[in-house]
Amino acid sequence: MTGFPGTETGPAPDRVRYVHRVKVTLRTYESRDAADVADVFYRSVREVALSDYTADQVKAWVPGRWDAEQEHRRSGDGRLVLVAADESGHVVAFIDLEPDGHIDRLFCAPEAAGRGIASQLYDRIETAAREQGIGRLFTEASELARRFFERKGFMVLERQDKVLRGVPIHNYRMAKTLS
Repeated sequence: MTGFPGTETGPAPDRVRYVHRVKVTLRTYESRDAADVADVFYRSVREVALSDYTADQVKAWVPGRWDAEQEHRRSGDGRLVLVAADESGHVVAFIDLEPDGHIDRLFCAPEAAGRGIASQLYDRIETAAREQGIGRLFTEASELARRFFERKGFMVLERQDKVLRGVPIHNYRMAKTLS
């Protein structure tokens, strides 16, 4: 497997982290993907987000699993949803874009995180946004997503401190102008 160097954030800027690319197929969401998308969302928040949030914050964010029908209603509401499917056809990551330029969700399964898949999905969504004449992308990003979106040229507009299900939690309003 070949590695692609990326600078590591943190106290040791001279260290290099290698991101291993994984072979995935990027495609538009289909109704058969609903259960996989719901599972990726749940596991991503419940496992990956623990790197930046407490267990209580993670449980407040996602108290339980969505079923496939709930997910299909959301993913099938007119937004553009792209998925990354592994060689067996299972969704390992997804991103969505609403018609007004809002990126509501970008999540990777724990086993797919840090492998360049989110970057591939984002690049495809930005291309689609440009093709649709969308001039500005915006999102509400978690701590981990904030760092990702900053690397993609987004600016933090503000930190949003909230109380969700009785638990203090925060995210970041971010935006990027497309030129």
